[in-house]
Amino acid sequence: MALLALAGYQPGSGDLLANLALVAVAFPAIALGAFAGVRYVLLPLLARFDAFNEFVFLLAIGWCLAIATASHVVGMSFEVGAIVAGVSLANSPIAQYITDTLRPLRDFFLILFFFSIGAAVEPMLLVQVAAPALVLGVALLAVKPVTFRLLLTWRGESVDTAREIGVRLGQASEFSILVTGVAAASALVGAEAAHAILAATVVTLVVSTYLVIFRYPSPIAVSAGLRRD
Repeated sequence: MALLALAGYQPGSGDLLANLALVAVAFPAIALGAFAGVRYVLLPLLARFDAFNEFVFLLAIGWCLAIATASHVVGMSFEVGAIVAGVSLANSPIAQYITDTLRPLRDFFLILFFFSIGAAVEPMLLVQVAAPALVLGVALLAVKPVTFRLLLTWRGESVDTAREIGVRLGQASEFSILVTGVAAASALVGAEAAHAILAATVVTLVVSTYLVIFRYPSPIAVSAGLRRD
């Protein structure tokens, strides 16, 4: 859903029907091209040169940049193309190796992403929306874990497993920040609403992180017995 929202919201374009028509044509073309490229181009190259770590590293980056650029050329955003490129690589047999290889680069750009979000925040406006943001954040933390726990229990998971997964998924996704940013650039939401969603997301991320590191296994758990990679 977040991917479709990103594909439909184009900054500077207020014609929703035109955006939907673009998504209906361009998005499937980009997706099919990406998956075909992985199967018939990338995988044969990786099978031949997988002994060279630098080649795998550069090929993965080049692929993501190429699909992101192709998405921009056909009228969609770079973000949509990057996500499609990542999903297409995720289905490949070497996906885990690529993930481990690109982990430092992923963490670096993740820091830049949140830094750029924070740099765009207007402190005074954030103060004005503090109350609704806090209410929204608390509501998400109260509803999402319970919802996931009930659904997972209904699907046959144990109560403990369902509860743990519910807590881990209780925060608002970082995609909400990305979608809100694109919507704000398209003038689909106001600055106050965008700041409220951003603040609520940060509240859920902070609270959820502390709940996880104090109660469940994680690489940064407080207890040595819970510290696992």
